[in-house]
Amino acid sequence: MAWDFETDPEYQKLLDWADEFVRDKVEPLDLVWPHQQFTPLAGGRRDAVDPLKAEVRRQGLWATHLGPELGGQGYGQLKLALLNEILGRSQWAPIVFGCQAPDTGNAEIIAHYGTDAQKERYLRPLLEGELFSCYSMTEPHAGADPTLFTTRAVRDGDDWIINGWKFFSSNAATASFLIVMVVTDPDVSAYQGMSMFLVPTDTPGVKIVRNVGLYGERDNEGSHALIHYDNVRVPGDALLGGEGKAFVIAQTRLGGGRIHHAMRTIGLARKALDMMCERALSRQTQGSRLSDKQFVQGYIADSYAQLLQFRLMVLYTAWEIDKYNDYKKVRKDIAAVKVVMPTVLHDIAWRAMQIHGALGVTNEMPFLGMVTGAAVMGLADGPTEVHKTTVARQVLRDYQPTEGTWPTEWIPGKREAARAKFAEYLDAEVGNL
Repeated sequence: MAWDFETDPEYQKLLDWADEFVRDKVEPLDLVWPHQQFTPLAGGRRDAVDPLKAEVRRQGLWATHLGPELGGQGYGQLKLALLNEILGRSQWAPIVFGCQAPDTGNAEIIAHYGTDAQKERYLRPLLEGELFSCYSMTEPHAGADPTLFTTRAVRDGDDWIINGWKFFSSNAATASFLIVMVVTDPDVSAYQGMSMFLVPTDTPGVKIVRNVGLYGERDNEGSHALIHYDNVRVPGDALLGGEGKAFVIAQTRLGGGRIHHAMRTIGLARKALDMMCERALSRQTQGSRLSDKQFVQGYIADSYAQLLQFRLMVLYTAWEIDKYNDYKKVRKDIAAVKVVMPTVLHDIAWRAMQIHGALGVTNEMPFLGMVTGAAVMGLADGPTEVHKTTVARQVLRDYQPTEGTWPTEWIPGKREAARAKFAEYLDAEVGNL
């Protein structure tokens, strides 16, 4: 019976190294250069970060989401999940380990669907950590429904001309290229009529109208761009994966990415739990420590149980992906992970913030940033409600409606069937009276 909750010893050694390395050498980057992880390296930042990247490479943990032919280790989703749990504590850690979103997903689809020329131009420098990318998909009027997208690409000789608007294109301001999802054939279903293009950000007509920030960030200093594609001309070889293949490519990209997001979220939520427990043991009020108060004990117990349940759920889903190598087969559980993820982070961060009192709501502690991040997770890659619908539909496929008036588990009917099944024994009992 192959059932185990242990990590193999050799990989556990790497995880232990990563845990110490991130805590001692990477997390300080978050304090010195906050929110600059997606800004191309230069000056002091390069001098500080490049040696850290080199150390990660020496440990064999660089870009582990890709195969050896692309400079990674070809680790499956389960090993990636365990590593991402550690990286989730730090803004800079994914950059230092060469596995930051959205670049991991973008690298994965270029590796799967790109031509040799596209891989050389975009994938190689992306894997080297020398440039960043942007996945430009959402549109202002359409939200999470790609069937309503109107951004078009039309042929003009050997070229394509792109026109339209995209919203919440994360990291576009510092990206070197964009992967743009557009309509190429409006006369067929969106599932067959949409394509993706690789577009350098300096292409004429790519206009970043503004960079939208999250709540609390300064105007035009956010990282989620509103982009106007105004007669953007790209050559035919900018097409990624073939015409009409956008939905197939998107599912390849999003499946694994959601698991990585989930494990990074677990790392962040665990950090909140750690801070909660430290505060509870350190703070005195009304004659005893906070940790002696039943309300606080309830917060800690609920947070621990919530985190443990979610962690096991994510690891199981990662194991399924490795086992079946088919994202469609695991679609239900991936969607369920996406549904649960925002609530777990929100609840644990909120409890930790509450235990810290007034200090917890200040910009001297990270809790409100975590809460805002949880809200973003409830919308990014599709709203929670959409994923709940996916889960429900997938679950219902395993069931059938009852054929009669009464439910299958209707007790009078089951009792009658049970009595019929054991009739000879019941008759014998009657005969012996």
